[in-house]
Amino acid sequence: MTIDFVIRNARLQGREGLDDIAFAGGLIAGIAESAAGSFVCDAPERDALGNLLCRGLVETHLHLDKAGIIGRCTLCTGTLAEAVAETSRAKAAFTQADVYQRAAHVVEQAIVNGTNRLRTFVEIDGRAGFRSFEAIKRLRADYRALIDIEICAFAQEGLTNDPGTLEMLDAALQSGADMVGGCPYTDPDPQAHIAAIFDLAERHGVPVDFHLDFDLDPEGSNLPTVIAETVRRGYQGRVSIGHVTKLSALPLEAFAVTAREIADAGIAVTVLPATDLFLTGRDATHLVPRGVAPAHRLASHGVLTTISTNNVLNPFTPFGDMSLLRMANLYANIAQLGTDQALAGVFDMITVNADRLLGRSALPPAIGDPATLVLLSAPSAANAVAGPATATAAWKNGHQTFDRPPPRLFRNEPPG
Repeated sequence: MTIDFVIRNARLQGREGLDDIAFAGGLIAGIAESAAGSFVCDAPERDALGNLLCRGLVETHLHLDKAGIIGRCTLCTGTLAEAVAETSRAKAAFTQADVYQRAAHVVEQAIVNGTNRLRTFVEIDGRAGFRSFEAIKRLRADYRALIDIEICAFAQEGLTNDPGTLEMLDAALQSGADMVGGCPYTDPDPQAHIAAIFDLAERHGVPVDFHLDFDLDPEGSNLPTVIAETVRRGYQGRVSIGHVTKLSALPLEAFAVTAREIADAGIAVTVLPATDLFLTGRDATHLVPRGVAPAHRLASHGVLTTISTNNVLNPFTPFGDMSLLRMANLYANIAQLGTDQALAGVFDMITVNADRLLGRSALPPAIGDPATLVLLSAPSAANAVAGPATATAAWKNGHQTFDRPPPRLFRNEPPG
């Protein structure tokens, strides 16, 4: 075996102690304890200095098509309705080149922050046409050596109220979309909306993802309909839902009942801390609610939970830098989590849980796996969230995708 590269003194996610990891032919060719003096060779190497090496960070809920448009929109109320309306107005003028340029900038930010896989929603309707979809497909191909991109054909503004959208989603699923998503709260007939999305998914044999229950009124939830359709169609393990901020408004007993129903239906939940904080609770004058679904409490009931970025620099979230570690840190702060065990659980929500949601192995890196790994500036998962850490280097199939040298501090006194 000819070794191409060695990472030394790394803490592999899911393993104890320090290990050396050898790459050959784009795969992990060997893993051995660092103290054993393993892999004596002339191959290039990197000292991980005892820091954490993981499979990579994973965005499970992102909108590349409408990132970076905040300068084209007007924010007055900061509400969900305003965000939907302003984005609808702006996207009518999107071009393929415009979407590609903005999305590429966000993807490059994601890569250098340690993300090597993401799921993006792409709005397809009479206003956006297929322009955004075509741009993101080209982006997916152009960046495939650095990051894996999954496309969800998405109906942001309804179905029953938006003639032609259903047929456009169907066409997208025939020409490169990986899955389909809906937004029942923007449709005057949310139950019909949910059923139609499931019908499309079944026809094409793809997963579904819903933006769901995005308010703080515990009444009027569309979640029971999604649960019922999931079970009726045998779609357990192939359904995910985002936001679900109504869950943050439920009393403990009602929450526990609902969490068990979600778990039993095999539905995954993604929490979007930045967006959910920004848009919810706008009518409160004091003791403003956080409005973020408690992912850690859902997890304690057996629900697969993830944390993601959602939007970057648009009316839904007028900030963002594509750091999933910063997003995990934000969630831990909101949820008042501080123990090593709790913080490690939050780290799982942007790594192993997210891998499971997107259908990738959640097991520790092993010999024979693709040499796709990310090195962080922290010795443990808990430290990575608490810092938050930064991603310092990454490899995809043995090819290095970026390098972030440590900052240099100049301590010399100025002359005189």
